[in-house]
Amino acid sequence: MSTIAMPAPDQDIIARKDEIVAALAAVLPADAVIFDPEETRAYECDALTAYRCPPLAVVLPRSTAEVAAAMRVCHRLGVKVVPRGAGTSLAGGALPTADSVIIGTMRLREVLEIDTANRFIRVQSGVTNLSVSAELEPEGFFYAPDPSSQLACTIAGNIGMNSGGAHCLKYGVTTNNLMGVTLVLATGEVVELGGPEPGAAGLDLVGLICGSEGQLGIVTEATLRILPRPEGARPMLIGFDSAEVAGECVARIIRSGVLPVAIEYMDDVCLRAVEAFAHAGYPDCTAVLIVEVEGSEAEIADQTDRIRAIAADLNPVEFRPSRTEAESLAIWKGRKSAFGAMGRIGDYLCLDGTVPVSQLPFTLRRIGEMSKEHGLEVANVFHAGDGNMHPLILFDANTPGDLERAEAFGAEVLRLCVEVGGCLTGEHGVGIEKRDLMGRQYSPDDMAIQMEVKTAFDPGWLLNPAKVFPLDESRRFREGATRWT
Repeated sequence: MSTIAMPAPDQDIIARKDEIVAALAAVLPADAVIFDPEETRAYECDALTAYRCPPLAVVLPRSTAEVAAAMRVCHRLGVKVVPRGAGTSLAGGALPTADSVIIGTMRLREVLEIDTANRFIRVQSGVTNLSVSAELEPEGFFYAPDPSSQLACTIAGNIGMNSGGAHCLKYGVTTNNLMGVTLVLATGEVVELGGPEPGAAGLDLVGLICGSEGQLGIVTEATLRILPRPEGARPMLIGFDSAEVAGECVARIIRSGVLPVAIEYMDDVCLRAVEAFAHAGYPDCTAVLIVEVEGSEAEIADQTDRIRAIAADLNPVEFRPSRTEAESLAIWKGRKSAFGAMGRIGDYLCLDGTVPVSQLPFTLRRIGEMSKEHGLEVANVFHAGDGNMHPLILFDANTPGDLERAEAFGAEVLRLCVEVGGCLTGEHGVGIEKRDLMGRQYSPDDMAIQMEVKTAFDPGWLLNPAKVFPLDESRRFREGATRWT
């Protein structure tokens, strides 16, 4: 059983379920409200499956107006709301409680505007990450953030967690590519923040919303920065017989001034699973780097030669640039399917911590030592270029105590990330997974300021109230909240 704790549900709210459902049904289309226990069970967890609890009800609106109508009902009746995108959160950001209503954005799927001259696209927030670039492809443009779950994850979730992806090394994460949002507040009020015009005056409220994990409002529309497609791109595979040496190679590439589009890392445990699944043709060794460069043929050749020289000093097992488009696709297919491939061989807990690139060799060594100490195998696959690590701790969910051991191991890894100068999360958010570790990175005063900001947006603490902050730290805010106005 997971050690994750959640607040006791409000029994008064649960007893008023019929009233709440009727109020939602009165302002929404008939198919927008789900309340049958068998049907709400589909929303009992997100990609962090250690905790499960069906919500009171689920609302699936198709417009900003419908989201606002649902929020007004929940605000008036004092009902907690859990915003949900595609449910791919690995940190439990969309986990419900029995007294909460999920408001999902997955039916908000319209592309509203494409303006290549001014380099932006405006979409409803239920559009999937990958489909944004698919819409732009005929125009010769693309949207840079590319999480591994991009086939399923939505823009709403990307904004909530400030998602990154393999290509964030060069192009940045979601906050670097988000220009504006339409936001529904806890009261049901709709506000427009930012927009396509650069350099908006005043507070950076768009930056505040990005990464807020559904605590401040529900994003229904987003204006995203788009970029022209590069002339060409080429990934290369660099194999090493040591995880530490692979980490050193990453550090040397970054220090050299070469700026690849991506530097990805996979160890032997992950490589075996991926190769069996995707047949990507990866080298048989302890660790592999996928390094991608882009530009003209001359630029690609120059960058490849410089990276080859850096790797050569570290005696790689193999250095193999992609020779064809098919090889490039196979390389990335393997990396993008890593999490799914690992899921075929057993249960795992996926972590998300970030360390300075210079600390990668030490961190990888310590994770290997911790693996032996805890008696649990770990697979490492991550965005090495910016130190965003994703250790996958393997365990057997059917073995009593295994999950608790995995959680303890994971907490130790995340504490290590902070100790070496990094942070608890890179792109998966805090959710409930890292909630109780926030004190390792922030002082009580730091967290109090963050919670005051939440209170300014959500005085009733109705939006995702059990996430991000340790329950002991947030109790006075949650219990002192103004539920009705």
